[in-house]
Formats: sequence, structure tokens, C-alpha cells
Amino acid sequence: MRILVTGGAGFIGSHLVDRLLADHHQVAVLDNLSTGRKENLNPEAKFYPGDIRDKQVSSLMAEEKPEVLFHLAAQINVRKSTEDPIFDNEVNVSGSLNLIKAFLATGGKKIIFASTGGVMYGETDILPTPETVEPFPLCPYGIAKLSVEKYLNYFHRYFNLSFAALRFGNVYGPRQNAFSEAGVVAIFSARLLAGKPAIIFGDGQQTRDFVYIDDVIRACLLTLEQDPASFFNVGTGEETSVNEIFSQVARWIDKPCERQYAPAKEGDIRRSCLATEKIKKYLGWQAQVSLAEGIRKTVQWFKEQALSGKL
Repeated sequence: MRILVTGGAGFIGSHLVDRLLADHHQVAVLDNLSTGRKENLNPEAKFYPGDIRDKQVSSLMAEEKPEVLFHLAAQINVRKSTEDPIFDNEVNVSGSLNLIKAFLATGGKKIIFASTGGVMYGETDILPTPETVEPFPLCPYGIAKLSVEKYLNYFHRYFNLSFAALRFGNVYGPRQNAFSEAGVVAIFSARLLAGKPAIIFGDGQQTRDFVYIDDVIRACLLTLEQDPASFFNVGTGEETSVNEIFSQVARWIDKPCERQYAPAKEGDIRRSCLATEKIKKYLGWQAQVSLAEGIRKTVQWFKEQALSGKL
């Protein structure tokens, strides 16, 4: 298939591009490199430097004529979305609409959208949380992701667009940016390897659903084979505290590890965990990589980066 991946130089996107190329698809990447890295780019993919808000997106679509669009590019910083919700909306909503319209205009048939499970449901007592719980995101980032899901359903209903919205849990693994707001496994790995203490906001008892990158990529690929026209949680169904993440990462660091506690982040939800019965039923997917194994692989990758001077 001819496939376009937005955000294909990023953490999740670059892993996806590698796998799509290994499966002999024709792949193009659109990325403005604001958070993605050139070294993540697979040289076999055609690279278009650019922003999803650009008018030139129409020219790219006309040239590539992708059959499938994996839309992973986004403003991903939750804190920034609260500080500047207008910018977040411009990128995550208007930018997505710009892509969708250009994609449809050149005969595109299917969009797989990277949504969010971590903030989609807000504070809820129903854990693990199934897709039947009404979404109630408490930050502009989550609101924008939900808006795009609604737009995709609109384009499916009236323009025959096939789509899947994948509500990712807290994805972690090799290549994750250790110097951004998100990605606690990557952040802890980099700091502890550098001999710095891990900074834990709040008491560390807040929980998330941590899902390994390989499992996330399998979920993405399964959407190529089916036509669900729906949204799916992509997680493990298990809660893990930030304190436990520290302990798991520290286990694989070959030096003493310290932690420091800082004030909790404003608006940070207390617990998050995703039910996965729906994606298992309709797409045959479930997480396979255990947290212990995933963190071992992730820390090993960061060790190799540190030894080579790339960290």
C-alpha cells in the first residue's frame, strides 16, 4: 500500500515506519521535526519536512496519493495545551482537518489516528476504563483529540472515510524523548544513568497504564487489515504507580539511584487504566510485553545511547 505517516520521525511514528517498510509498503513521512529526530528517520521512506497546518499538505497528497494515512503528528505536551489552548487547537484540530480534507481530495480511503487513552476519560472511578465511559478530558490536549475523533466519525458517515482512532495508554520504549514533559520511563532512565535523581511529582502513587511500543505498533498494523470505523483503547488493563516505575527502572541501572519528590502537577489525574476487551474482540489484539521486560529493553537502549554519547 501507499502509506503516509505524519510524525514519522517521532518515537511511535518511527517505529511504525520501520515496520511498514519491513512489510513492503511504500511509505512517506511528514514531520516538522519539532519533537521528532532526523536520526529516527528510516532512509527507505520518502521524507517531507513540513507542518500539518501547511497549505503545501495538499501538494504532498497530490504527489503521493496515499491510500492510508497514519496520523501521529501532534502537539503532545499536556502542560503546554493548558498554557496555550489556542495553539494546541491550531495544531491538533485545525492541522488534523487540513490533513483530512487534503487526504480525501486525492482519493484517500483510511485514516488511523493516534488518540489518547491516558487523558480521554478524565477522573473516573471506573477502572479499568472501557470505551463505554463518556469521555471527559480535563485538558485542552485531550479535548482536541476527542474533537478529531468526532470529525473522523463525521467524515466516515458523510464521505465514506474508513478510520480507526487508537486511544493509547502511556506508551514507552526505545527512542522515546527523555527531555520532554511526558515519558516517565525515558526521563527516569536518562536521569539515573547520568547520576541525577529521578524527580517524582506528588507522592508517586498516581497510576498509569504503561504499554510497550512493540505492542502499540501491532495494534496500528491490525487496523490495516480491518475496517472498524471506531475507537479503541490500547493498553494493558493494569495500573502501575510512578513509584513502581522508579523501582523497575532503578533495577537495571548499574549505580546507586535516588529519587526526589516535587509538588504535584496541576491538573494531573490521579489514576488511569484502560480496559481492552473491545480491541481484543474486534481486532484480536492484546498486550504481550510485560512491564518488567519492556522496562529492561528500554533501559538497555538508553544505556547504549549513553555509551555512544548520543544521550
